Amino acid sequence: MPNILIIGSKGFIGKNTLNYFSEKFGESVFGADVTVDYTSSNYILIDASNSDFKTVFKEHNFDFCINCSGAANVSQSMSNPSRDYYLNTHNVFKILEALRVHNPTCKFITLSSAAVYGNPNTLPITEGDEVHPISPYGWHKLQSELLCKEYYQQFKIPTVSLRIFSVYGPGLKKQLFWDLFQKHLKMDQIELWGTGNESRDFIYIDDLIQVFELIMEGGVFSGESINVANGEEVFIKDAVSYYYNTLSPTINYTFKGNHRPGDPNNWKANISKLKALGYQRKIGFEEGLSHYLNWIQKVHHS
Repeated sequence: MPNILIIGSKGFIGKNTLNYFSEKFGESVFGADVTVDYTSSNYILIDASNSDFKTVFKEHNFDFCINCSGAANVSQSMSNPSRDYYLNTHNVFKILEALRVHNPTCKFITLSSAAVYGNPNTLPITEGDEVHPISPYGWHKLQSELLCKEYYQQFKIPTVSLRIFSVYGPGLKKQLFWDLFQKHLKMDQIELWGTGNESRDFIYIDDLIQVFELIMEGGVFSGESINVANGEEVFIKDAVSYYYNTLSPTINYTFKGNHRPGDPNNWKANISKLKALGYQRKIGFEEGLSHYLNWIQKVHHS
């Protein structure tokens, strides 16, 4: 059984990933984060003020490290770029350096973002397209990818960067679908950013974990970047319409038409690389949204 470390195991993606691999491999799977955990024996506490990963890799020998840590808020990256850089770029450097010194055979998977593309000239976006970040968040994710490429080329640390598009699912307490529910609770007439003609390429959390497994089984780990999505362009107006109609057909909402700085307009991924690894979508978008709505309503009523 492989020894696996999931950094950022208290976050949405990290928690789901830890649960999945712990059920599959048991005691060989470890979580790590900045939050104190008094119950789990396979948990490593990271110092939030001065994250030092050298101790982690000095004391344990891992086959895989999945880095789910970092900040994932575009607007906060605009108001506090220093914090975003520290969490999304500097920490990746610290992890890579710790791997170089103590655990150089460990295969490193880090979560990048489609934000590196900014507003692409054409759709679908391929990994070889030019990158034009439009937010500090996007720039910092791109810099983390370059660090992974550097550490592979210079030091032969096996790395791969996953350009995640829009992941969602039960447990996610931020971003579009969480915000839609919160607005529904607070407002009679709901106003939403944009025109509704913006689009995203969504992937359900279970399918993302499937991607991790496929990468671990067949990934090259040569510093490459891989799109992680479903190759399906979903317009925000259609997503909102389905969401609110399922929740309550009487909800009134309008799009304000104003653009939020740092947010891209339209995304659709070319996922040829992912499919070559054997990826097949298991959860369709509307099914995934139904799962999310069931969860969020239980949370609200509990």
